[in-house]
Amino acid sequence: MEKRWSIKEHSDTDIEAELSAYENIGPILGKLLVQRDVRSIEEARTFFNSSLDDLFDPFLMKGMEEAVDRIVEAIKNQENILIYGDYDVDGTTSVALVYSFLREIHSSIDFYIPDRYDEGYGISYKGIDLAAEKSVTLIVALDCGIKAVDKVEYARNKGVEFIICDHHTPGDYLPDAVACLDPKRPDCGYPEKNLSGCGVGFKMLQGFCEKEGINKEKLYQYLDLVVVSIASDIVPIIGENRILADMGLRKLNEDPGTGLKSIIRVSGMQGRELTISDIIFKIGPRINAAGRIESGKDAVQLLVSNDENQAYGMSRTINACNETRKDLDRNITKEALNLLQSDKPGNGRKTTVLFQPEWHKGVIGIVASRLTESYYRPTVVLTASKGMVTGSARSVDGYDLYHAIEACQDLLENFGGHTYAAGLTLKPENIGAFIERFENVVSETIRPDQMIPQIEVDAEISLSEITSGFFKNLKRFRPYGPGNLKPVFVTHNVYDFGTSKVVGKEKEHLKLEMIESTSPTIVKGIAFGKGHLLKQIKESQPFDICYTIEESVYDDHLPLQLMVKDIKFSE
Repeated sequence: MEKRWSIKEHSDTDIEAELSAYENIGPILGKLLVQRDVRSIEEARTFFNSSLDDLFDPFLMKGMEEAVDRIVEAIKNQENILIYGDYDVDGTTSVALVYSFLREIHSSIDFYIPDRYDEGYGISYKGIDLAAEKSVTLIVALDCGIKAVDKVEYARNKGVEFIICDHHTPGDYLPDAVACLDPKRPDCGYPEKNLSGCGVGFKMLQGFCEKEGINKEKLYQYLDLVVVSIASDIVPIIGENRILADMGLRKLNEDPGTGLKSIIRVSGMQGRELTISDIIFKIGPRINAAGRIESGKDAVQLLVSNDENQAYGMSRTINACNETRKDLDRNITKEALNLLQSDKPGNGRKTTVLFQPEWHKGVIGIVASRLTESYYRPTVVLTASKGMVTGSARSVDGYDLYHAIEACQDLLENFGGHTYAAGLTLKPENIGAFIERFENVVSETIRPDQMIPQIEVDAEISLSEITSGFFKNLKRFRPYGPGNLKPVFVTHNVYDFGTSKVVGKEKEHLKLEMIESTSPTIVKGIAFGKGHLLKQIKESQPFDICYTIEESVYDDHLPLQLMVKDIKFSE
């Protein structure tokens, strides 16, 4: 599939020049700082030197005073508290964080994760009924609840109060809870709007520590859970999230909690530095698999465990769930792609919507992501669930999927999510109408360029500029994630040194050794899936490359290598 290269323009050359002088990072990296909304030397210092002292005051969040006061009251009166959260990574890490912290100072506490298949997403009547039966008077809901108006009222009538800690977009009305902590509330002036659900829970506990005079180090020991939520929920890693992610990664690498340590062990990642990518592709899927295949409660039990032997046994079970999940993912994706073989983008449709009642509900979100990668259209995958139809939706870069689904809300029983990912429930008889409405809405609102995969390029550089000093400063931009993606560079008119070759089982990849006409420096790179271009490259034809820069583990003579994302032959 052809890709567009979109090179970011210079936004403020005066500020770029000022930042370039900061610790001699140079003009290219000065430009990268400006692209990440760094506008001063002081902001550069904060960007490069994360400090928990730079976290925002939690009481800037609307409802924080009420939330903290209610928790203090519940603990003082020895009330039964229930920590309630969603079954995905963000939800289970949120519950593990708040439960682990509060159980150290309050014994009348428990946690609850709804069953994905029996109760569905968010707060459930079943969960409320069980809480009431156990004489729970306060539920702290994490990563869910901001739209649960009727359920919070139902709980209140049973003598159960709620504190909502959510980060999803609210509806027209907020639940009548003790407090609704959500930075996306229109009336909330909290500076960081893109916290994860676990991040909102962290801020609540930060406020609790300040109110009660508790040493915050007791809270900071759980930052490894916070970074797992930030990475897995794909929230922007800028501003306060960057601080939390950076400090959380340090905790994860230096002294992870018992549960996460066991997941790292079964993932085969012991002894090496963990990154955001490792969380996204290794740790997160294993935690998620518990809720997809068995129960999200198992993930929380693991994450709150202090017994290494017990945790290792649980992590092996969750690892087995992940293997099952991968098999389901692989088989359903293959089936879905087969269904779409005759449904090429040339048919004029701007969306993909598939419904198969037998597909496993736990993996349809992953399948939607795979289909979006293959066809590059907003995608919804639907399956049957307890007499209803439930679905997961994924978007393409730059297109607001949530608003497109919101335009179909009269056909839906429930929906929620973000710009790029959403979930929905509808009646079987509304499937056809939803497919056409969704197609019409997307067709009217999506731009043609959003239908073509885009590679955003940070800067154009020459190969000779890729030095060890340059890379040392480049590494200071980590941790990477949305809002601070790994920098992508373009170099024009490079040549094969004469030693490039194809590699891989099917000879599908290119192992490159390249030079420029202006420099004798040899730079190596790998281009996955580009083996078919070897003949043109060998013809001494100049070509352009866009790439990220990585450390080479295997070659001491060429310590850096380029991960080539795309190749275009020069005009």
